Amino acid sequence: MKTDRNAGSRQQQEQWPRGLHCYDSRELFHGAREVIIEHAGQAYRLRITRQDKLILTK
Repeated sequence: MKTDRNAGSRQQQEQWPRGLHCYDSRELFHGAREVIIEHAGQAYRLRITRQDKLILTK
């Protein structure tokens, strides 16, 4: 779910620069624990760890 700067709590709003888009991780992962993101012809792996943290690797 793509949200705008005005969504969420006041604390979240203050940390997002104006015009910056925020994406819910559930939208990116669709129930998976790992996705591939392609950027400038390179593949990057974004995964959710057992401790529910995100790790991005090339």
